[in-house]
Amino acid sequence: MSCEVILGDKFDISDFVEEISLEESLEEIAYRANLRLLVTERLPAIAPGQSIRISGTPYGGTGTAALLHPGIVWECQSDNSGSKHLSVTVYDRSIYLAKSEDEKLMPAGQTASQRLRVYAKEWGIPVGSVADTSIKLSRNIKRAQSIMSMILEDLKETVDKGGDMFRARMTPAGLGLVKLGSNATVWGLEMVEQVAQTRTLEGAVTQVKVLGAASDEKKLSNVLAVEKKDTAKYGTLQKIVQDCAIQTPGEAKAAARKLLLGLQETFSVTAPDINAIRAGDRVILNQMPLIVKHVNHRLGEPGHMELELAAEDKVRRDYFG
Repeated sequence: MSCEVILGDKFDISDFVEEISLEESLEEIAYRANLRLLVTERLPAIAPGQSIRISGTPYGGTGTAALLHPGIVWECQSDNSGSKHLSVTVYDRSIYLAKSEDEKLMPAGQTASQRLRVYAKEWGIPVGSVADTSIKLSRNIKRAQSIMSMILEDLKETVDKGGDMFRARMTPAGLGLVKLGSNATVWGLEMVEQVAQTRTLEGAVTQVKVLGAASDEKKLSNVLAVEKKDTAKYGTLQKIVQDCAIQTPGEAKAAARKLLLGLQETFSVTAPDINAIRAGDRVILNQMPLIVKHVNHRLGEPGHMELELAAEDKVRRDYFG
């Protein structure tokens, strides 16, 4: 194996690793590792709750860098078919934000960055580099839900109010917040093994009608705005929006335009592994800048990776709309 796996900051179990993969998605907050280990009498006992660190040589670099740290053993499953093996699922520590629920009253005027620090402090998670989201959010009574969903609510409101797209991400320094597509190194996917392109009108929106509150119980809601795009080309595929926070026709038009999206296009790529690529990073495929929606690194020598990619507009609509 070309990576180093340290259990409990004490035991190097790298020699027992037969398979290892790292998986991340925009739909989830935590980075996940799946390990398959050969069990011998020299393998130390492994149980859920133990800390674990996965490191490796960064693609195109030298030395060793953390790939998943800090991590926690979440699940273990053993099997025996002649030789005994142990399958281990590991998450970074942001998994606690996805698995824990709470109820909160968040005052008006805070940014998503400030609220992230509040969540992390209350759950005993160190804070790393947090990008400034800038946009001041509305007062919000957050009923019983996961902390992750609270974070996503804040990030979606940031986008709704004209801000950029951000993603919470765990690093060795602590929980951080990164702007999507802001990675310093933008990798060009040139030596690909397979590319599958999907184009569909499923999920397309070519017309958006924004409704206000009805002035009378017996009447339909007031129409604040109707925005269209590509109806002549793809036909009318209408979405209705009704949001009490939208008060004026100008706000309604701005909200409607963000939801207009014609032909849906995504790419699935299999390529030699670039272990530095994370969900939310920008990459270049056939001269097109795309955002990584999902990545699965199958580490090894050589390693491989599977990527799900989409344009920025589609990512904005699918995850922050």
